[in-house]
Amino acid sequence: MMRFSLVVATRGRTEELVAFLDSVLAQGRTDAEVIIVDQNEDGRLVPLLAPYQAPLQLTHLRSSIARANHARNLGLRQARGALVSFPDDDCLYPPGLLDQVEAAFAADPALMILTGPAANPEGGLGSGRWREEGGPITQENAWTSVIEFNLWLRRPLALALGGYDEAMGPGTSLGSAEGNDLVLRAVTVGHKAVYDPALRVIHPDKRLSDVAVARAWLYGKGLGFALRRHGVPARIWMTFAIRPLGGLALSLARLRLRPAAYYGMTFLGRARGFLRGDATAGRIRPAIQGRREEG
Repeated sequence: MMRFSLVVATRGRTEELVAFLDSVLAQGRTDAEVIIVDQNEDGRLVPLLAPYQAPLQLTHLRSSIARANHARNLGLRQARGALVSFPDDDCLYPPGLLDQVEAAFAADPALMILTGPAANPEGGLGSGRWREEGGPITQENAWTSVIEFNLWLRRPLALALGGYDEAMGPGTSLGSAEGNDLVLRAVTVGHKAVYDPALRVIHPDKRLSDVAVARAWLYGKGLGFALRRHGVPARIWMTFAIRPLGGLALSLARLRLRPAAYYGMTFLGRARGFLRGDATAGRIRPAIQGRREEG
């Protein structure tokens, strides 16, 4: 029986994707499949994926639509595993990760969603603010408990929730927080979601990089939109307004222009996303029709 379906939306990366596939092989499991949703315009991945077809039960899908959540939902429709996850094409699985996930779900039949933080390749935690303590995910702490590439769901729930909101995420004007949105749509209707700080997936740390500055506006809009959609109390969303303003003031005082640009665009993006009038629309989504479960 297939236990894991790993759905990877990819575009523009080759070496990083191969490194990820190698890290999946190193898990030593025979009950995991990888579904690659290829958004490249050419066939660059065909020769690279060939060696992994059999050992990873790999499925290679093509999509002409360059939106991460559209690709993730395409892969979800084809998934066969009891558990589904959506790793980035530039992350790495540390040894024993799938065993760790398996143990958590096997120990708690009520557990529907499991998350963990990003790990820096150099050691320690990656970019973002992460809870120190583990435990249930709520409307208040979801914002420090969820990252899309370390998000594990029972597949029937992922389908019933309608997958990811395709108007959010990379490739859209709301470039982030689609994972927070997905988890909170489950938590709102009573499903159990848990954050484990020891469950870590390695991902490049892009904080205050040129890439992060370029994405700050879109990522800020996504977070602001999700905060508004889920009716987060003012004491929570206000912290996401104050922190970038503090970072902006401190960076300007130190004449650090790149961080100042990052914090400034983050604040403006969050404000713009929060003020969108359509934020609450789409919180309930139609279910996705997936493959029949294997016996």
